[in-house]
Amino acid sequence: MAVLEVRGIEKSFGDSHILKGLDLTVEKGDVIAVLGPSGSGKTTLLRCINFLETADKGTLVFGGHEYDLAHMTKKEIAAVRQKTGFVFQNYNLFANKNVIDNVTMGLTVARKMDKAKARAIGMDLLEKVGMAAWHDRYPSQLSGGQQQRVAIARALASDPEIIYFDEPTSALDPELIGEVLAVMRQLAESGMTMIVVTHEMDFARNVSNRTLFMEHGVIVEQGPSREVFEHPKEERTREFLRLENSPHV
Repeated sequence: MAVLEVRGIEKSFGDSHILKGLDLTVEKGDVIAVLGPSGSGKTTLLRCINFLETADKGTLVFGGHEYDLAHMTKKEIAAVRQKTGFVFQNYNLFANKNVIDNVTMGLTVARKMDKAKARAIGMDLLEKVGMAAWHDRYPSQLSGGQQQRVAIARALASDPEIIYFDEPTSALDPELIGEVLAVMRQLAESGMTMIVVTHEMDFARNVSNRTLFMEHGVIVEQGPSREVFEHPKEERTREFLRLENSPHV
C-alpha cells in the first residue's frame, strides 16, 4: 500500500532547474535511500515534499488526499505535516529548551496535548533512542550524535506515517555516526517508513530496501538496494558507487 506518491515534481531556483519532473512512490514500510552527488536535487526533493520549499509543479498523494504541490494552503500543509517527521542535517533543536521540551513542543503547542501526557510520550521516545537519562540537559550540553538522536525522538513524537532524513550524519564526527545509524536501523527494523538522503553507503546497501540514484534533477536509477549496489544498470550509477567506495585521502 502506497503511503506517499509524488508525480511530476519540478523546482527551479532562478535559471537552475533543480528537479525535472520526478515521480516517486513510497510503500508502507519502505526504507528508501536517496544517493547522488552534491547538487543532484536530493535535499530539494525532501524539502519540497515537506513544504520547506514550494515546488513549481507536481502532485502529492498522501493520506487518501491529492494535493497540488505548487498551490498548497496552510491548512493542507499543516494536515500533512502532522503525519510526517523531518530530521535535519544540523539537528535544529531549540537551544533554550531542554531535551524533553524539544521532543514534546510539537505535542503541547501544535496539538494542545496535556503536558503530563506529552511528557510520558516524550520520555518513552527518549528511552527508545537511548537519551532518557539526558532529558533535562540542554542541546549545548550534548554531543552532535546525542543531539541528532533527540531530533529523531522529536520526529517520532507525532507518530508519523513517514519520516524524512536529510543527510542525518553529515554534520557528525566519524565516531558519532554509528550511534545515529544504529537508531535508524532500529526504526527500519520496526517497520517505520523512511526516505533517507545519505552518503552512508553501508546503510543504503544493508538497511534500506530500495535505493534511488539521482543526478541533475532526475532519478537515474532505482531498484532494490542490493540489486542497485551489486548490479547497477546505468554506467553513471556504477561510476558514482566506485567513487563512493574508493578510499578517500
